[in-house]
Amino acid sequence: MSQPLSGVVVVSLAVNVPGPVAVARLVDLGARGTVVQPPAGDPLERYAPGWYAELSRRLEVLRLDLKDPGGRRELDELLAGADVLVTATRPAALARLGFDWPHLHEAFPRLVHTSIVGRAGERADVPGHDLTYQAAAGILAPPAAPRTLAADLAGAERAVSETLAGLLLRERTGEGTLREVGLGDCADDLGAPVRRGMTTPGSLLGGGFAGYGLYAARGGHVALAALEPHFWARAEELLGADHAQIAATLAGRSPDEWEAWGEEHDVPLAAVREPERDPACEHEHEHEHEHEREVTA
Repeated sequence: MSQPLSGVVVVSLAVNVPGPVAVARLVDLGARGTVVQPPAGDPLERYAPGWYAELSRRLEVLRLDLKDPGGRRELDELLAGADVLVTATRPAALARLGFDWPHLHEAFPRLVHTSIVGRAGERADVPGHDLTYQAAAGILAPPAAPRTLAADLAGAERAVSETLAGLLLRERTGEGTLREVGLGDCADDLGAPVRRGMTTPGSLLGGGFAGYGLYAARGGHVALAALEPHFWARAEELLGADHAQIAATLAGRSPDEWEAWGEEHDVPLAAVREPERDPACEHEHEHEHEHEREVTA
Protein backbone atom coordinates (compact mmCIF):
# COMPACT_ATOMS: atom_id res chain seq x y z
CA MET A 1 0.00 0.00 0.00
CA SER A 2 1.23 3.49 -0.83
CA GLN A 3 2.36 5.78 1.98
CA PRO A 4 1.07 9.25 1.02
CA LEU A 5 2.19 10.80 4.32
CA SER A 6 5.74 9.48 4.16
CA GLY A 7 8.03 12.19 5.54
CA VAL A 8 5.26 13.89 7.54
CA VAL A 9 6.04 14.23 11.25
CA VAL A 10 3.16 14.24 13.73
CA VAL A 11 3.41 15.22 17.39
CA SER A 12 0.42 14.45 19.60
CA LEU A 13 -0.53 15.65 23.08
CA ALA A 14 -3.88 13.84 22.89
CA VAL A 15 -4.79 11.10 25.36
CA ASN A 16 -7.84 8.83 25.70
CA VAL A 17 -9.53 7.76 22.43
CA PRO A 18 -10.03 10.23 19.54
CA GLY A 19 -6.46 11.58 19.36
CA PRO A 20 -4.65 8.22 19.64
CA VAL A 21 -6.97 6.64 17.06
CA ALA A 22 -6.43 9.55 14.67
CA VAL A 23 -2.64 9.50 15.09
CA ALA A 24 -2.54 5.72 14.54
CA ARG A 25 -4.44 6.26 11.29
CA LEU A 26 -2.02 8.98 10.19
CA VAL A 27 0.82 6.54 10.86
CA ASP A 28 -1.03 3.96 8.75
CA LEU A 29 -0.79 6.52 5.94
CA GLY A 30 2.98 6.81 6.37
CA ALA A 31 3.49 9.59 8.93
CA ARG A 32 6.02 9.33 11.76
CA GLY A 33 4.43 9.93 15.14
CA THR A 34 5.55 10.98 18.58
CA VAL A 35 3.11 11.06 21.50
CA VAL A 36 3.85 13.35 24.42
CA GLN A 37 1.95 12.21 27.50
CA PRO A 38 1.68 13.81 30.94
CA PRO A 39 3.75 12.21 33.72
CA ALA A 40 0.80 10.00 34.73
CA GLY A 41 0.53 8.61 31.20
CA ASP A 42 -2.56 8.02 29.07
CA PRO A 43 -5.71 6.91 30.96
CA LEU A 44 -6.49 4.62 28.00
CA GLU A 45 -3.57 2.43 29.03
CA ARG A 46 -5.41 1.64 32.27
CA TYR A 47 -8.91 1.37 30.84
CA ALA A 48 -8.06 -0.73 27.75
CA PRO A 49 -4.39 -1.80 27.84
CA GLY A 50 -4.62 -4.01 24.77
CA TRP A 51 -6.16 -1.27 22.65
CA TYR A 52 -3.63 1.26 23.95
CA ALA A 53 -0.77 -1.08 23.01
CA GLU A 54 -2.23 -1.55 19.53
CA LEU A 55 -2.61 2.18 18.92
CA SER A 56 0.83 3.14 20.23
CA ARG A 57 2.96 0.27 18.99
CA ARG A 58 4.51 2.28 16.13
CA LEU A 59 4.86 5.54 18.01
CA GLU A 60 7.58 7.09 20.06
CA VAL A 61 6.05 7.73 23.48
CA LEU A 62 7.47 10.41 25.78
CA ARG A 63 6.25 11.55 29.18
CA LEU A 64 6.88 15.21 29.83
CA ASP A 65 5.71 17.71 32.41
CA LEU A 66 4.78 20.67 30.21
CA LYS A 67 4.56 22.95 33.24
CA ASP A 68 8.25 22.36 33.80
CA PRO A 69 10.61 24.52 31.67
CA GLY A 70 12.68 21.50 30.70
CA GLY A 71 9.65 19.57 29.49
CA ARG A 72 8.41 22.58 27.59
CA ARG A 73 11.78 23.04 25.86
CA GLU A 74 11.80 19.40 24.82
CA LEU A 75 8.32 19.75 23.33
CA ASP A 76 9.31 22.94 21.50
CA GLU A 77 12.24 21.07 19.97
CA LEU A 78 9.85 18.38 18.74
CA LEU A 79 7.44 20.94 17.29
CA ALA A 80 10.27 22.73 15.47
CA GLY A 81 10.68 19.61 13.34
CA ALA A 82 7.01 18.65 13.14
CA ASP A 83 4.38 19.13 10.46
CA VAL A 84 1.30 18.40 12.58
CA LEU A 85 0.30 18.86 16.21
CA VAL A 86 -2.73 16.92 17.48
CA THR A 87 -4.36 17.95 20.76
CA ALA A 88 -7.51 16.91 22.62
CA THR A 89 -7.38 19.53 25.34
CA ARG A 90 -9.76 22.43 25.86
CA PRO A 91 -8.49 25.70 24.36
CA ALA A 92 -8.43 27.47 27.73
CA ALA A 93 -6.08 24.83 29.13
CA LEU A 94 -3.86 25.06 26.03
CA ALA A 95 -3.74 28.83 26.41
CA ARG A 96 -2.52 28.48 30.00
CA LEU A 97 0.39 26.45 28.62
CA GLY A 98 1.08 29.05 25.95
CA PHE A 99 -0.30 26.88 23.17
CA ASP A 100 -3.13 29.13 22.02
CA TRP A 101 -3.17 29.33 18.24
CA PRO A 102 -1.72 32.85 17.81
CA HIS A 103 1.34 32.01 19.91
CA LEU A 104 1.70 28.55 18.38
CA HIS A 105 1.44 29.88 14.84
CA GLU A 106 3.94 32.63 15.54
CA ALA A 107 6.48 30.17 16.93
CA PHE A 108 5.88 27.45 14.30
CA PRO A 109 4.33 29.08 11.23
CA ARG A 110 4.24 25.91 9.10
CA LEU A 111 2.70 23.73 11.79
CA VAL A 112 -0.81 22.33 11.21
CA HIS A 113 -2.68 22.17 14.52
CA THR A 114 -5.54 19.66 14.64
CA SER A 115 -7.48 20.52 17.78
CA ILE A 116 -10.06 17.97 18.98
CA VAL A 117 -12.61 19.68 21.22
CA GLY A 118 -16.13 19.06 22.50
CA ARG A 119 -17.78 21.56 20.18
CA ALA A 120 -16.12 23.62 17.50
CA GLY A 121 -16.28 27.37 17.98
CA GLU A 122 -17.50 29.29 21.01
CA ARG A 123 -18.46 26.17 23.01
CA ALA A 124 -15.06 24.50 22.68
CA ASP A 125 -14.36 24.82 26.42
CA VAL A 126 -17.62 23.17 27.56
CA PRO A 127 -16.69 19.80 29.13
CA GLY A 128 -18.06 16.54 27.82
CA HIS A 129 -17.35 12.98 26.75
CA ASP A 130 -18.65 10.55 24.14
CA LEU A 131 -21.71 9.70 26.23
CA THR A 132 -22.84 13.31 26.61
CA TYR A 133 -22.28 14.04 22.93
CA GLN A 134 -24.36 11.02 21.91
CA ALA A 135 -27.04 12.05 24.40
CA ALA A 136 -27.25 15.57 22.99
CA ALA A 137 -27.37 14.22 19.43
CA GLY A 138 -30.36 11.99 20.16
CA ILE A 139 -28.67 8.72 19.20
CA LEU A 140 -28.97 6.92 22.55
CA ALA A 141 -31.66 4.41 23.50
CA PRO A 142 -31.90 4.62 27.33
CA PRO A 143 -31.44 2.84 29.61
CA ALA A 144 -28.92 0.88 27.51
CA ALA A 145 -25.41 2.25 27.34
CA PRO A 146 -23.94 2.72 23.83
CA ARG A 147 -22.11 -0.31 22.46
CA THR A 148 -19.32 1.80 20.99
CA LEU A 149 -17.74 5.25 21.32
CA ALA A 150 -19.40 6.61 18.21
CA ALA A 151 -18.60 10.30 18.68
CA ASP A 152 -14.99 9.61 19.64
CA LEU A 153 -14.34 7.33 16.67
CA ALA A 154 -16.13 9.58 14.20
CA GLY A 155 -14.10 12.46 15.64
CA ALA A 156 -10.90 10.52 15.09
CA GLU A 157 -11.71 10.00 11.42
CA ARG A 158 -12.64 13.66 11.05
CA ALA A 159 -9.38 14.65 12.72
CA VAL A 160 -7.55 12.67 10.05
CA SER A 161 -9.43 14.39 7.22
CA GLU A 162 -8.93 17.83 8.78
CA THR A 163 -5.22 17.10 9.17
CA LEU A 164 -5.01 16.18 5.50
CA ALA A 165 -6.89 19.37 4.61
CA GLY A 166 -4.44 21.39 6.69
CA LEU A 167 -1.45 19.81 4.99
CA LEU A 168 -2.98 20.48 1.57
CA LEU A 169 -3.58 24.11 2.48
CA ARG A 170 0.00 24.42 3.64
CA GLU A 171 1.20 23.15 0.28
CA ARG A 172 -0.83 25.88 -1.39
CA THR A 173 -0.09 28.75 0.97
CA GLY A 174 3.13 27.82 2.76
CA GLU A 175 1.43 28.42 6.13
CA GLY A 176 0.13 26.14 8.81
CA THR A 177 -3.49 26.38 9.91
CA LEU A 178 -5.74 25.52 12.84
CA ARG A 179 -8.20 22.71 12.14
CA GLU A 180 -10.84 22.31 14.85
CA VAL A 181 -12.78 19.06 15.26
CA GLY A 182 -15.88 19.04 17.49
CA LEU A 183 -16.83 15.64 18.86
CA GLY A 184 -20.35 16.86 19.58
CA ASP A 185 -20.62 18.06 15.98
CA CYS A 186 -19.60 14.59 14.79
CA ALA A 187 -22.28 13.04 17.01
CA ASP A 188 -24.84 15.44 15.51
CA ASP A 189 -23.87 14.27 12.04
CA LEU A 190 -24.22 10.63 13.10
CA GLY A 191 -27.75 11.48 14.21
CA ALA A 192 -28.83 12.61 10.73
CA PRO A 193 -30.50 9.26 9.83
CA VAL A 194 -32.63 9.53 12.98
CA ARG A 195 -33.59 13.15 12.33
CA ARG A 196 -34.40 12.35 8.70
CA GLY A 197 -36.70 9.52 9.73
CA MET A 198 -34.66 6.72 8.17
CA THR A 199 -34.04 4.69 11.34
CA THR A 200 -36.98 5.59 13.58
CA PRO A 201 -39.21 2.64 14.62
CA GLY A 202 -41.28 1.46 11.69
CA SER A 203 -39.28 3.40 9.10
CA LEU A 204 -37.44 1.89 6.13
CA LEU A 205 -34.34 1.07 8.17
CA GLY A 206 -36.15 0.89 11.51
CA GLY A 207 -38.05 -2.36 11.04
CA GLY A 208 -40.62 -1.27 8.50
CA PHE A 209 -39.03 -3.07 5.55
CA ALA A 210 -38.83 -6.85 5.83
CA GLY A 211 -35.62 -7.01 3.84
CA TYR A 212 -33.66 -4.93 6.34
CA GLY A 213 -33.58 -6.03 9.94
CA LEU A 214 -32.58 -8.50 12.63
CA TYR A 215 -34.12 -11.97 12.78
CA ALA A 216 -33.87 -14.85 15.22
CA ALA A 217 -32.03 -17.91 13.96
CA ARG A 218 -31.34 -21.22 15.68
CA GLY A 219 -29.16 -20.30 18.65
CA GLY A 220 -28.72 -16.64 17.77
CA HIS A 221 -29.65 -13.88 15.37
CA VAL A 222 -28.84 -12.77 11.83
CA ALA A 223 -28.85 -9.39 10.13
CA LEU A 224 -30.52 -9.20 6.73
CA ALA A 225 -29.75 -6.12 4.63
CA ALA A 226 -31.33 -6.79 1.23
CA LEU A 227 -31.98 -3.10 0.61
CA GLU A 228 -31.30 -2.72 -3.12
CA PRO A 229 -34.01 -4.03 -5.47
CA HIS A 230 -31.90 -6.85 -6.91
CA PHE A 231 -30.91 -8.08 -3.43
CA TRP A 232 -34.50 -7.86 -2.21
CA ALA A 233 -35.81 -9.76 -5.24
CA ARG A 234 -33.40 -12.59 -4.47
CA ALA A 235 -34.16 -12.58 -0.75
CA GLU A 236 -37.90 -12.45 -1.38
CA GLU A 237 -37.66 -15.44 -3.70
CA LEU A 238 -35.51 -17.53 -1.36
CA LEU A 239 -36.53 -16.42 2.14
CA GLY A 240 -40.03 -15.01 1.96
CA ALA A 241 -42.00 -11.91 1.03
CA ASP A 242 -42.76 -10.43 4.48
CA HIS A 243 -41.55 -10.34 8.07
CA ALA A 244 -43.42 -13.47 9.14
CA GLN A 245 -42.27 -15.61 6.22
CA ILE A 246 -38.65 -14.51 6.56
CA ALA A 247 -38.70 -15.08 10.32
CA ALA A 248 -40.06 -18.60 9.88
CA THR A 249 -37.42 -19.43 7.28
CA LEU A 250 -34.45 -18.03 9.19
CA ALA A 251 -35.43 -19.81 12.40
CA GLY A 252 -34.44 -23.15 10.85
CA ARG A 253 -30.63 -22.74 10.72
CA SER A 254 -27.82 -21.37 12.84
CA PRO A 255 -26.46 -17.87 12.25
CA ASP A 256 -23.18 -19.23 10.86
CA GLU A 257 -25.05 -21.49 8.45
CA TRP A 258 -27.13 -18.57 7.23
CA GLU A 259 -24.04 -16.40 6.81
CA ALA A 260 -22.43 -19.06 4.58
CA TRP A 261 -25.73 -19.40 2.72
CA GLY A 262 -25.83 -15.65 2.14
CA GLU A 263 -22.38 -15.64 0.58
CA GLU A 264 -23.31 -18.59 -1.62
CA HIS A 265 -26.54 -16.97 -2.83
CA ASP A 266 -25.28 -13.37 -2.98
CA VAL A 267 -27.65 -12.12 -0.28
CA PRO A 268 -26.36 -9.54 2.26
CA LEU A 269 -26.83 -11.57 5.43
CA ALA A 270 -24.52 -11.83 8.45
CA ALA A 271 -24.47 -13.58 11.79
CA VAL A 272 -24.89 -11.24 14.78
CA ARG A 273 -21.82 -11.77 16.94
CA GLU A 274 -20.64 -10.48 20.25
CA PRO A 275 -17.37 -8.53 20.05
CA GLU A 276 -14.23 -10.41 21.03
CA ARG A 277 -13.11 -9.37 24.49
CA ASP A 278 -9.61 -8.06 25.08
CA PRO A 279 -8.01 -10.55 27.52
CA ALA A 280 -6.19 -7.66 29.17
CA CYS A 281 -9.55 -6.17 30.17
CA GLU A 282 -11.23 -9.24 31.67
CA HIS A 283 -11.10 -7.74 35.15
CA GLU A 284 -12.74 -4.47 36.07
CA HIS A 285 -10.55 -1.39 36.41
CA GLU A 286 -11.12 1.26 39.00
CA HIS A 287 -11.50 4.48 37.01
CA GLU A 288 -9.47 7.26 38.53
CA HIS A 289 -10.82 10.81 38.32
CA GLU A 290 -8.13 13.13 37.03
CA HIS A 291 -9.62 16.58 37.53
CA GLU A 292 -6.32 18.35 36.98
CA ARG A 293 -6.18 17.26 33.33
CA GLU A 294 -8.73 18.97 31.13
CA VAL A 295 -9.23 16.61 28.23
CA THR A 296 -12.31 16.59 26.11
CA ALA A 297 -12.67 12.87 25.56
